[in-house]
Amino acid sequence: MGKGKFKGKPTGRRNFSTPEEMIAGTSARPRTFKQQEKAEQEEEEEIKEESEEDSEEETEGRKGIQGIIQIENPNLVKPKTMKARQADSERTTELSRREREEIEKQKAHERYMRLQEQGKTEQARKDLERLALVRQQRAEAAKKREEEKAAKEQKRAETRK
Repeated sequence: MGKGKFKGKPTGRRNFSTPEEMIAGTSARPRTFKQQEKAEQEEEEEIKEESEEDSEEETEGRKGIQGIIQIENPNLVKPKTMKARQADSERTTELSRREREEIEKQKAHERYMRLQEQGKTEQARKDLERLALVRQQRAEAAKKREEEKAAKEQKRAETRK
């Protein structure tokens, strides 16, 4: 058993590559980042070369009438090119459903508030009835206080005589 940092483990021993293996590239160690990049670039180049060959074959395959006739896809939507003058004059601003609903909601709220101020809504009528009732109760309470105050003063005046 070794001592220190590199102790023997049940999974196996550490393997070190020799300088000869490193030069030959047959090392058991994984490839370095640069070597991996080179390998990826080589693969990409191969793919590009293959695609170029395929595209050349496709152009060669269109000989005779096929090169003249263009088959159009009826489902393909082609973008229409318009001049700026045409776009501004012909285009009407269409609002989305959410925008329309938001505007309608604001207008309905404004209309309701106007009716509320005029006292034409059911809620406004109930509020006005409550307000009238409260005013009446306050007036009665003030009248009663005045009467009690007058009665007290009258008693005091009688007791002083």
